[in-house]
Amino acid sequence: MKASKEASSASSRVVEASEISALLAAIVDSGYRLLGPTVKDGAIVYDEISTVAQLPAGVGQEQTNGRYRLRPRGDRALFGYTVGPHAWKKFLFPAALRLFGATRVKKALVVENRAADPRPDAFLGVRPCDLAAIARQDRVFMGGSYSDPTYRARRERALIVAVQCGEAESTCFCSSVGTGPRAAGGYDLALTELLDDGRHDFLIETGTERGTGLLAMIASRPADPYDLEAARAATRRAEGLMGRKLDATGLRGLLDASAESPRWEEIAVRCLSCANCTMVCPTCFCTTVEDSSDLTGASAERTRRWDSCHTLDFSYIHGGSIRMSASSRYRQWMTHKLSTWVDQFGETGCVGCGRCITWCPAGIDLTEEARILQESRHEPAA
Repeated sequence: MKASKEASSASSRVVEASEISALLAAIVDSGYRLLGPTVKDGAIVYDEISTVAQLPAGVGQEQTNGRYRLRPRGDRALFGYTVGPHAWKKFLFPAALRLFGATRVKKALVVENRAADPRPDAFLGVRPCDLAAIARQDRVFMGGSYSDPTYRARRERALIVAVQCGEAESTCFCSSVGTGPRAAGGYDLALTELLDDGRHDFLIETGTERGTGLLAMIASRPADPYDLEAARAATRRAEGLMGRKLDATGLRGLLDASAESPRWEEIAVRCLSCANCTMVCPTCFCTTVEDSSDLTGASAERTRRWDSCHTLDFSYIHGGSIRMSASSRYRQWMTHKLSTWVDQFGETGCVGCGRCITWCPAGIDLTEEARILQESRHEPAA
């Protein structure tokens, strides 16, 4: 299913903004832990919520290289922002996961495996780029011969309520990588917020029977051509506001052939190797495993934690690290994201969300670095 597919009146209904409260209540009453956007510590983050009052009503964002600020929108839009520092992987693929614990009881060793999550999660406000990121992580954790049982259990139970984009930031470039600003599938429900001509409604599309059942619990009416055009206009607006573009033409071969490019050293002068880009990236999946025990040796546990290819120890093997320089670590990250990821999974690891640009304290721009490497390919040799 192509991401450009438009909503049809047969599968779309319209609800008033006041009915979103009823939708959230229906989700919670169905037994889900509701996770959605809310304002905390000067950012829009994803956290557990229960009411519409916790949504970022009337709050927008300003994002550019190394800069993020909230701003008042002057309206009551519930989803008038793009993405913040959090990606949904924090719930499906948590930053720290206790794999098992072991306790010595007399002469026996009692092993405790991780308990199952008591409630399934409902993700409210998933943007098209993040839907694409979830699909990429599905391929990583469930698409091969080996499946991550924790990820699979959380993913298969998750309810996804997507939000089609009507806004874009200067760091967004999902349209150039084909992941947005509109999603055509991968959700149970998809909302498009309609704010034209003073109205405040939501066009809601259903993607599964589970989503159809939830929509039937709240008051709605069939979408008419005017509603569908308003939704298309919102998507066109978002696409027109995109401030970045990533031209993937020839990137795979170019990055493989650019291992000795002097550009990597120029990037390293600015790169702090702080790993912010990998922490906020919705598709990065590198981890490490830590074993720990108490001082008496009576109990121990194993924990999986996020790691990053930007850290010196990540490539440590017997005798030392194989990527000692910041230039080699940035090259590894960018080459994997845009080239060798294709070799592994048949698609790039970038979904165009722009988080790595916004949250890089040095303001390094992935799309700019790709463009410079592409242009240098055509420069005459010295």
